[in-house]
Amino acid sequence: MQKVSTFLWFESGVEEAAELYTSLIPDSRILDVQRFGEGMPNGLVVLRFTLAGVEYQAMNTGPAGGFTEAFSLSVVCDDQAEVDRLWDALTSDGGEESMCGWLKDRWGVSWQIVPRRLLELQADPDRERAGRANQAMLGMRKLDIAALEAAADGR
Repeated sequence: MQKVSTFLWFESGVEEAAELYTSLIPDSRILDVQRFGEGMPNGLVVLRFTLAGVEYQAMNTGPAGGFTEAFSLSVVCDDQAEVDRLWDALTSDGGEESMCGWLKDRWGVSWQIVPRRLLELQADPDRERAGRANQAMLGMRKLDIAALEAAADGR
């Protein structure tokens, strides 16, 4: 067990969320599920899972739960196919697109789906080139690597 981990409060659906998350991110799994049964609010479930080897804890809390953009999970993607796969899976069934590579999944958890190439473009020593890539990113919802590269190159 990790000494420090993030603890997430879901209104409901914590098991379904953890199953989806761990299916999408390599080196991820559900570690432990505790069901507290009858008489507990929302059939209280507390679980531990990992995403890319980082441990999280989560539980159903009922209406006391809820998420804001002040907390998000950020995933650096190696290519457009990975961006597309994660974006589509996390926005399906009630998720919401936002701006600049951000989205909310159907449980209200905010995610940043970021292509590694954007980070490289933003770090370009040619600050004008980096600025063009960043400006293009600001106008996107799901990030498009080819469009980011074209903007950086002034095309």
